[in-house]
Amino acid sequence: MNILVTGASRGIGKAIGEYLRDKGHNIFASSRNEAPLKEFKNYCVCDLYENPEILGDYIEKNNIDILVNNAGEYIYSPIEKVDFYQIEHITKINLESPLYLISRAVPYMKQQGRGRIINIGSISGVMGEACASLYSSTKAGLIGATKALALELAEFGITVNTINPGWVETDLGNESANESGFSKDEITDCIPQKRFITPEEIAGMVNYLISDEAKGVTGQSINLCAGLSVGY
Repeated sequence: MNILVTGASRGIGKAIGEYLRDKGHNIFASSRNEAPLKEFKNYCVCDLYENPEILGDYIEKNNIDILVNNAGEYIYSPIEKVDFYQIEHITKINLESPLYLISRAVPYMKQQGRGRIINIGSISGVMGEACASLYSSTKAGLIGATKALALELAEFGITVNTINPGWVETDLGNESANESGFSKDEITDCIPQKRFITPEEIAGMVNYLISDEAKGVTGQSINLCAGLSVGY
């Protein structure tokens, strides 16, 4: 199977790409930065804000069976300090580009009678996050799109699901923790399992969702958050 993972240069995306590659899958990776992508045999350098059509063309050229929309950006800011560019930028990266890439991947999936689309959302799109309204709203939009697309594509053997990580042990996760104004220990204390999720746990969930065993799982918003969504 040909699997495209966006945002594969670091963190969650890199872990997903490496995990699935080690399982024997044919990985196609994309990111804005070329150097980290060179560990993958096939890759596409693309800025999803400036020119998502480059990756759209790449998808069609390489007959992608499985699309993992992982690329995303995070903004931590009180709403009154947000400017129009930030709203436009994060909406295009986190919501518009995934939908566009799906539109380019679906024709081949329909032709094959099988496909998998996995969106990497966030627990912030499920619960909301103070001072991260732009991020939360785009990730919530991704969950809504997942449900609608799952209905639209079910008859073609294509499943669509979203994984919503909580706090993740990555550079971005640690940077977000620092921006929040709370220490990592304070954040961890509010998580029922008292830990951050690892990128490998997310990769393992992706691996399950692309399997034949998960062919009946579609339209789901799966919270992989160490119990954060349940309460405290």
